[in-house]
Amino acid sequence: MGNKEWLLYVVIAGLAWGTYVPLIAFGGKALGGNRFAALLCVGVAYVLIAVLFPLVMFLTKQADWPAMKPTGLIFASAAGAAGAIGALMVIYAAKAAGQGSESAFYIAPLIFGLAPIINTVVSMIWHPKVGSPFDFHLELPPGWKLWVGIILVGLGAALVLFSKEELEAANRPQAPPATNPAPDATTPNP
Repeated sequence: MGNKEWLLYVVIAGLAWGTYVPLIAFGGKALGGNRFAALLCVGVAYVLIAVLFPLVMFLTKQADWPAMKPTGLIFASAAGAAGAIGALMVIYAAKAAGQGSESAFYIAPLIFGLAPIINTVVSMIWHPKVGSPFDFHLELPPGWKLWVGIILVGLGAALVLFSKEELEAANRPQAPPATNPAPDATTPNP
């Protein structure tokens, strides 16, 4: 079946991206509710990991220096911008939903349910090649599995959300039942 090492990296990426929204939400809360301070911390982490790590790899000759071609630089930078814009939109979505609101629980599952659908559709119509980055066409119309998959992604996200809601509702402290005060003996009963 071949080398399965790539599965390890897929799991690590899934863990990283799957914990991103809860981590940045709590980080922002712990920074006095300042979500932009949390985004700044994300940027610092990106510099440490996405800038310094490749430089170390190049300098230690564990990776070859890249050919700095404009098209590659533009599209790779666009990928970074897409990631940063996504992080910023997570913050705005959480702010718009309101901290602790029911809507806030939908943010991560909706984002991570929508992302693979968009990735699949873009990959179906965009076929870039070196020297021809804007090659858009649909080679074959999508089969029924794509549409069923989209429905299942939505259904899966809904089931995860409802499951989480049930668990959280069961763990919420219940308000004590309201007690009716004893009727006052001086008040006439109608």
